[in-house]
Amino acid sequence: MRRPVAITLGAAGLAAAGAALAVTIRSPRPHVPAVAVDQGRHRPPRVVIAGGGYVGFTTARALRRRLNTDEVEIAVVDPRPYMTYQPFLPEVAAGSIQPRHVVASHRRGLDGITILTGSVTGIDHAHRNITITPPTPESTRVVPEPYQLAYDHLVLALGAEARTLPIPGLAEQALGFKQVEEALALRNRVLSNIEEAASTWDHDRRRRLLTFVFVGGGFAGVEAIAELEDMARAAVAKIPSVEQSDVHFVLVEGTRRILPELTEELSGYGLQQLRERDIDVRLSTFLNSCVDGHVVLSDGTEFDADTIVWTAGVKAAPVLADSDLPIEGRGRVTTLPTLQVARDGVVVDGAWAAGDCAAVPDLTSQDPAATCAPTAQHAVRQAKVLADNLAATLAADPDASVELADYRHENLGTVASLGIGKGVARILGHNLRGLPAWTAHRGYHVYAMPTLNRKVRIMMDWFAAAVFRRDLASFGSVAAPGAAFAAAAEHDARLAQQRARAQTDATKETAE
Repeated sequence: MRRPVAITLGAAGLAAAGAALAVTIRSPRPHVPAVAVDQGRHRPPRVVIAGGGYVGFTTARALRRRLNTDEVEIAVVDPRPYMTYQPFLPEVAAGSIQPRHVVASHRRGLDGITILTGSVTGIDHAHRNITITPPTPESTRVVPEPYQLAYDHLVLALGAEARTLPIPGLAEQALGFKQVEEALALRNRVLSNIEEAASTWDHDRRRRLLTFVFVGGGFAGVEAIAELEDMARAAVAKIPSVEQSDVHFVLVEGTRRILPELTEELSGYGLQQLRERDIDVRLSTFLNSCVDGHVVLSDGTEFDADTIVWTAGVKAAPVLADSDLPIEGRGRVTTLPTLQVARDGVVVDGAWAAGDCAAVPDLTSQDPAATCAPTAQHAVRQAKVLADNLAATLAADPDASVELADYRHENLGTVASLGIGKGVARILGHNLRGLPAWTAHRGYHVYAMPTLNRKVRIMMDWFAAAVFRRDLASFGSVAAPGAAFAAAAEHDARLAQQRARAQTDATKETAE
C-alpha cells in the first residue's frame, strides 16, 4: 500500500474512532417528565419557538442536542423555511458570497423538530396558545385561514423588522435590507442600472440610474454602501462608456457621525475611508421625501435617484405589542438575566425570549437599566443560555426549584467591513483598521455562522472570488420571472388574431 493512501486511511480511521468515542462519552440526556392531561393521561411537553432566525434556529438545535425528542415536542414557526445570517447580507449584495450560502434550511438543520411555515399573528399567553397565519400562495393569492397552536413553553425569537417613518414616497420607492431576497434584489438593481446607463444617451436618465442613496449610517448601511461601491467600481471598469465619476453613492445619516457603535476615532476613520472613495456622506441630514425617485434632503439638496435603500433602524415584531406579554418602551419583551420573560421583575411562567425582540439586562454595564445591544454577538450566546435554562426547567420535577444561569457577556469587540480588504474593528480594547479589521470581520462571522456545511461553502465562495474575481452577473429578471413568458404569449396571441383576420378577409374575397 502506498504511503499517501495509508496516511489517508489512517487519518479516516482516527476520525471515525474519535467520533465513536465522542458519542460514547457524551453525557446522558435528562429525562423530561410528561405533562398531565384529563382523565389521568399524559403527553410530552410542547415547546413552541416563535421565529426561526438566528436565535430560534440555534435554540432549537441546542434543545434537540440536550433532550430526547420523543419526550418533548419542539416546533419552530417562521414565515420562511430557512434562517438568514444577516451580517453577511452586504457580501451577498456585492457578489462575494452566494445568496443560498448565508441561509440554513430549517428542515435540514433541525432534523427531528416540527417546522411550521407561517407568521405568528397572535399571542395569548394566558391560554398558552399562538395564532399562526400560513403564507399566501403565489398561484391563487387567497389568504389562508389562520389557526391556533397550544404550547407549554413559548420561546420568543421573532427578531426585528425595518422601522420606517412616514416619509412621502418611501414605501413605494425604497428597498429594505433585512432579508436575503432584498440583498439579491439590490445587487440586481445596481448592476442592471449600470448596464442600462451604458446603453442610454439621455444625460438625466443616466444620472438617475447611476445615483444610489442609502439612508442610515449604522453597520447595515455603511457595510452595504461600502461593499456595493466596491462592486460598482469593478463593474464600471469593464464598461468603456461609463466613467467612475458618473456613479454617485450617497449616504444619509441623521446623527453627527456614522457607526455609532464604534469609538469616535474609528467612526472618523470609517468616514474618511468612505469620503476618499467619493461616497457622498451627509451627516445630521434627513430624508424628507422621495416621491417618484425625486430625493429631497433636509439640507435642501434635491436630486433624482432610481435606487433608495432604507437601513435606518429596526423595531421589534409588532405582534408583541398586541399580546398579553410585558413589553418596554421600544416594543421589546422584558426579561430577567435568565432570559425568562418577566413583568416588573416577576417571572411570567412558560415564556422565554432572546435576541432583538428581547430587552435582556446587561449585567456587565454600570447602568442598572442597560440592556444588551441587538448584535449577532449577543444573539449567539443568549440562545445557548436560553436553551440550557429551558432544558433544565423541562427536566426538573414540577415542584422542584431550578437554579438557572444568568446571561452575562462582556463585549469582545465590534467589527465592520468597508469592502474587500478594508474594515474597522475594536477587539478587546484594541483598534484595528484596514486589512486586519476586515480579516477579523470575516473570521468572526464565519465562526458564528451555523452549520459546518455553510461555513465551508462561504469560505469556498471567498476563495473563488479571490482567484476569479467577484461575480458581476445580474439576474435583473428575477423580480419578474414570468415577464418573458407573458411577453411571448402576448406576441403569439397577436399573431393568432392577425391570422384570423387574414383568413376572414380571404373568405370574404372568395365569397364576392
